[in-house]
Amino acid sequence: MSTGDLIHVVSGESLSERRIRAGRILIRGSFLVLVVVALLQIVNALGLAALGFTDWQPTAIAYVAWCVALCVGQVLIRGETGKRILFVLPSALFVVSLTVIPLILGIAIAFADWNLSSPTGPKFAGTANIERMLSDPFYWNALGNMVWYCLAIALELAVAFGLALLLNAQIRARRFFRVAFLLPLMLSPVAVSWMIGRSLLDFRAGPVADLMRALGWQDPAFFASPELAKITMSVLDAWIYIPFMMIMLLAGLQGLPGEVIEAAKVDGATAWQAFRKILFPLMLPVVLTAFVVRLIFKLKLADLVITITSGGPGGATDTVTSFIYREYRDRSNVGYGTLLAMFYLVIIVVGLTLLMRGLNRWMRPYA
Repeated sequence: MSTGDLIHVVSGESLSERRIRAGRILIRGSFLVLVVVALLQIVNALGLAALGFTDWQPTAIAYVAWCVALCVGQVLIRGETGKRILFVLPSALFVVSLTVIPLILGIAIAFADWNLSSPTGPKFAGTANIERMLSDPFYWNALGNMVWYCLAIALELAVAFGLALLLNAQIRARRFFRVAFLLPLMLSPVAVSWMIGRSLLDFRAGPVADLMRALGWQDPAFFASPELAKITMSVLDAWIYIPFMMIMLLAGLQGLPGEVIEAAKVDGATAWQAFRKILFPLMLPVVLTAFVVRLIFKLKLADLVITITSGGPGGATDTVTSFIYREYRDRSNVGYGTLLAMFYLVIIVVGLTLLMRGLNRWMRPYA
């Protein structure tokens, strides 16, 4: 029976300087080629120079070549450790190709004057799009509306928590109500827009409007005044997504130890004291998770607005996403619309980062 090493492990000492140098040259050289090709194509796309590129295929080929060179270079430089890195590195490079590269291209487009109706194609515009954004009252109005929509999540969360407590109690037909309350979440927002926003709430022939007239409301126009239109849109959006928060909170309630609540009742605590001192602190991680997830969905609100009001009346119901959508669809302004989207992305990333830090600091006493 052989007593020697059955598996040969390449140690750091067995890697020659020539091999390591070749690996580094391969990685750095391929990356330099990628950067040069990408910069040339960006210059060509912005119209700064006519270099004859018709598509982004050269950059894609250079990126794939760099990925292969990076993988080979890791093995040359690190030996056996580099082989282990290959189990993760290709998937990481694939994620980069789907996120980082489109982000870089988006930034390049954001500084271009690119209207799809123009035969000249994209041209570098410098800071013109930024200056236009800073003086665009409709975009800032949409941002203000998003603040209003996001603040409404607090009320939605309270309603969802109440429904979760109700469905967690021992009531009759509890299973039926659980399914019934989930029905709005199963519907497409576009279908809800047409069934309710464009049909049931229609001012001329909608049954809800007819009912309001019968009850004495002479002008039941739900989307005519800015305040009422915004409230109606918030109610429709809440009707769809409150079940989502409700099911998350219900799952959290069912995971709580029932003995703790029973012990509080035995000690003489009222229902409100048991909720405030015991139930809510135990549910706080689930509540905050439901709030953050709902906030992410709210920041993408567009389908209801686009289908029902198109941002009207006078931009009262507009969201940032719906405004950017119309900038693309109606005005075909790709460069300016991309800049608005990039700026909105920065606001979301910074805002959510600060929010998560604040929530983590607030949660420390309950941890």
